[in-house]
Amino acid sequence: MADLTATKNKSSTKTTAKKKHAANGANGAATVAAAPKAAERKLFGTDGIRGTANEYPMTPEVALQLGKAVAYVAGRNKSHAPRVLIGKDTRLSGYMIEQAIAAGVCSMGARVILCGPIPTPAVAQLTVSMRADAGIVISASHNPYQDNGIKIFGADGFKLPDEQEIEIERLMGDDGLSRPTGPGIGKASRLDDAGGRYVVFAKTTFPRGLTLDNVRVVVDAAHGAAYKVAPLVFAELGANVSCIGVKPNGVNINKDAGALHPDNVRAEVVKRGAQIGIALDGDADRLIVIDEKGQIVDGDVVMAMCAARMLEEGSLAKKTLVATVMSNLGLERAMQRRGGKLVRTQVGDRYVVEAMRANGYNLGGEQSGHLIFLDHASTGDGVVAALQVLAIMVGTGRPLSELAKSAMERVPQVLENITLPSRQPLDQMRQLSAATAKVKDALGADGRVLVRWSGTEPKLRIMLEGPNEDRLRKWAKDLAGAAAKDAKRA
Repeated sequence: MADLTATKNKSSTKTTAKKKHAANGANGAATVAAAPKAAERKLFGTDGIRGTANEYPMTPEVALQLGKAVAYVAGRNKSHAPRVLIGKDTRLSGYMIEQAIAAGVCSMGARVILCGPIPTPAVAQLTVSMRADAGIVISASHNPYQDNGIKIFGADGFKLPDEQEIEIERLMGDDGLSRPTGPGIGKASRLDDAGGRYVVFAKTTFPRGLTLDNVRVVVDAAHGAAYKVAPLVFAELGANVSCIGVKPNGVNINKDAGALHPDNVRAEVVKRGAQIGIALDGDADRLIVIDEKGQIVDGDVVMAMCAARMLEEGSLAKKTLVATVMSNLGLERAMQRRGGKLVRTQVGDRYVVEAMRANGYNLGGEQSGHLIFLDHASTGDGVVAALQVLAIMVGTGRPLSELAKSAMERVPQVLENITLPSRQPLDQMRQLSAATAKVKDALGADGRVLVRWSGTEPKLRIMLEGPNEDRLRKWAKDLAGAAAKDAKRA
């Protein structure tokens, strides 16, 4: 197994290539990367380890073992003591977990660089710019403060592929790892200007020759990791910035604020006559955008806007946008109309990134607001994504509401979730399979049907798209009922 150095062509690229298979997209052109088998990873989910802080697996004991395993893998085959960079969001439990991970890393003779509260994408960027051997983020993203999580970046700034997460899990249970003594023990130091370094980086992604002078921006940082850096980025580019959600106290992250609760920033945009509202989540790797009328502009519309601009400039690699199976059919049609193509992956921004790296694409994301501009960043970055939207607004002189309206025409989409006693293979759920086939036949090329299990719980997720929302809602209920009948017979 390779260490945590740059493995673009040896790890995630190879992994993704093995997982791809044809999907039943509306036009038959989309591809989907298969999700990893849940049994292979017991601690890591689709976005690191997550749970209630101070309960398994989010305990200091597990964090210490994780620090040891990451340091061991990061330092393997190295002639120098490995360096591991650690950032976190503003949760109260971040102190406990940070110190436990740092202790584990130091026990293996590695050096720790503590960055304090900074966005997840800042950890990825700093890991690369500081030539660290690994980066660790302590955050549960959009979850409430009681939860916390841990995710790991390799030296190349990308999230680890499945194989390395599986190996780290295995090593966490190995008490036989050799640990140094005396002068070989590692040490920790604090990077006091970590936030400032990220601000400088983020500003470089905004096109030269453009300025945000006289642009009124409202930023809601969700009392999270970007509470300092996000307002600075926009203000230093000249914007008139109003801030909410910038007073973290350890227990208010995401509480009635940020991307999960956009009504606050919507009201503030209208009140202040702002041109744009930017609502980040707790670790600032995704955003929800609000136009000057207070209307939500979701990730699909932002991707459509950015893809259109890049197609015009000739900068969209292979004229292809990468999104997940949850993205609206309207996005796919918008790409086709402009001579581009949409490739779909399984849900999860890590699978979007893997598909992008495997095939040389440079723009991708999720409907939820995880947006990856691979020319600028190695992971979803809410601040960088907002700057790309602002660049389009300033460059065209058009208001955001007008840009969003012309970017794509949304197809009605209905979501239905049903919790069942246990997970069954979908192809063995006969009632559901028959009902799904009927709906697909009725929709034809005018819509889509997606039925999938949640990645973390026995919950079936049903998504339908088509021209008639009332019919979609009825069909969604029919599919849920069929699934419930299958569950009773199991």
